[in-house]
Amino acid sequence: MSRTAITESRSTISPSDAGMPACRFCGAALRHTFVDLGMSPLCQTQISRENLDKGESFYPLHVHVCDQCWLVQLQEYVAADVIFSRDYPYFSSYSDSWVAHAGRYVEHMVSDFGLGPRSFVVELASNDGYLLQHVQRAGIRCLGIEPTASTAAAALARGIPTRQEFFGLELARRVAAESGHADVVAGNNVLAHVPNLNDFVAGIAALLKPDGVGTFEFPHLLRLIEHNQFDTIYHEHFSYFSLVTVRAVFARHGLQVFDVRELPTHGGSIRVYVQHTATGGRPVNARVAALLATEVAAGMTDLALYGRFQERVHDTKRQLLSFLIGARNAGKRVAGYGAPGKGNTLLNYCGIGTDFLDFTVDRNPAKQGTWTPGTRIPILAPEAILERRPDYVLILPWNLRNEIIQGMSAVRGWGGKFVIPIPKVETV
Repeated sequence: MSRTAITESRSTISPSDAGMPACRFCGAALRHTFVDLGMSPLCQTQISRENLDKGESFYPLHVHVCDQCWLVQLQEYVAADVIFSRDYPYFSSYSDSWVAHAGRYVEHMVSDFGLGPRSFVVELASNDGYLLQHVQRAGIRCLGIEPTASTAAAALARGIPTRQEFFGLELARRVAAESGHADVVAGNNVLAHVPNLNDFVAGIAALLKPDGVGTFEFPHLLRLIEHNQFDTIYHEHFSYFSLVTVRAVFARHGLQVFDVRELPTHGGSIRVYVQHTATGGRPVNARVAALLATEVAAGMTDLALYGRFQERVHDTKRQLLSFLIGARNAGKRVAGYGAPGKGNTLLNYCGIGTDFLDFTVDRNPAKQGTWTPGTRIPILAPEAILERRPDYVLILPWNLRNEIIQGMSAVRGWGGKFVIPIPKVETV
């Protein structure tokens, strides 16, 4: 399908489509299921001791694909301000590899786009300042925009200017009026978290200088499908992007994707570089056409590709449960490592509780001493693995497998093994 066909799609819902949800980008009726993971609690919540005997809300994880613009999406079953609450527990700085990735990104942007003391960098969803600390050290003026009070406070404590607000067109206009337009607008893993996608991207266009650059990283939908990464689906991820679709989203708001880079982060991500179509002036790199061709060849503009995903998810669930049942029947002890959002999707969809995992651990002190949502598995400090010496450690943030295996190398000393659940069960 051509870009014109995608960007001009503005389908309205016909009487025969009444009751169907509408695509958050193009407005077409969502008639096709990508995957249905049943009911799940909010993945970034932890259960405190006083709430262990209380009820918990579960919401559908039913993901659709739009047959007009190919946006894969989850309905807004839960409002963004409920998900991204003041006590939001995810702090980016607890991943050393992610902080290092951010540092390399800043070095690249300074070198390639000539950033210096007169430049202005704005990061959307800046979390605890994991990226802007590198910008600040380079002597570049910066501003973080972060809606969650917990992470915004951590950034401010580091001395990083931060506004605790949700980003959109209205805020973009205020920031531009008060602080000037941005040379760079950056957003790592934020596009997926936005329910009002068009307002958000319109805000990017309003904030960016006429010759400015926007960069946005997100897990690549093609890799999600190829590597069966269904656990990356949870309520705070409203959308799942291909380059085909994200280019159309930016084009609708006068922004052109002029370059793209494939990255290993989060199981396979892409970073797109955008500029104002009318005033940016940079040539479009051949990588854009090449990746678009790869996506089309893989079937990302064909419903058949999306229709096959559900059965692959069922198969992975059966594999993981078979492994855990076998391990438990053999008298083996199994613990988890990590309490990430993806882990909670996996645990709840597969029905894995303390009958399979004795406990899990996490580096984030805010999560320690609590229990996982839905499955109620205790979350302890990482030292618990060294003290209790399980036979298997199930790595829930599998995208950080190398960092975790290196950091917990002592597990091998007692004959323990690591288990990677995605894309298929693997013991290391």
